[in-house]
Amino acid sequence: MEATIYTDGTYLRNNPSWHAGDAAWKATHIGRMLERHRLRPATVCEVGCGSGEVTRALARQLPQARFVGVDISPDAIAIARAKADADLEFRVSDASETRTIYDLAMAIDVFEHVEDCFGFLRRLRSRARHKLFHIPLDLSALSVARASKLMTMRRTVGHIHYFTKDTALALLEDTGYRVVDHFYTAGSTELGNLGWKTRLLKLPRQALFAAHPDAAARIFGGYSLMVLAE
Repeated sequence: MEATIYTDGTYLRNNPSWHAGDAAWKATHIGRMLERHRLRPATVCEVGCGSGEVTRALARQLPQARFVGVDISPDAIAIARAKADADLEFRVSDASETRTIYDLAMAIDVFEHVEDCFGFLRRLRSRARHKLFHIPLDLSALSVARASKLMTMRRTVGHIHYFTKDTALALLEDTGYRVVDHFYTAGSTELGNLGWKTRLLKLPRQALFAAHPDAAARIFGGYSLMVLAE
């Protein structure tokens, strides 16, 4: 899997909306984490901003802040730039390579796409005091039992690394981050437009999650992890 899928039109063909439909849901959970820690960043950079919808949704929650969204994909930035304004800028770039220091850097569903995710995270670490990650937890008993699930995600959405909660947090710690807080997000039960198999498992997922969140994520999958780090 090469980064060129994001620059040669392949990713856009497979995902023409660039997942804009999930943006409001993600921004709500980002806002929840910021509220938990009373963070009011004045400058925010979203790395791998895609369509720019998450950045724009969060900008509505933080009207005092200046936002920059960057992505290596010209296709994504072409979509995002239609949403730019005086305090919301989008550009083709990799913020982990810049010298600008932000109050908050976000990588929302990003480093599972990056070939050298260790190097990416080490470079990003110094770009902001606080870092916010949203990490799909693709590895579960169900996803391993259904091998086609992981391969479909590899082909269609470019996931080349697969995580559990423990391996995701270990990766951040191995690359020098101090994890401040984390919580699960439940896309498989909270988002609309779910497939029939996901809908069929909705009630069992919710029941097990209410009793034992870690077990629900490990067995059924369908969860992601929101992480605040320094």
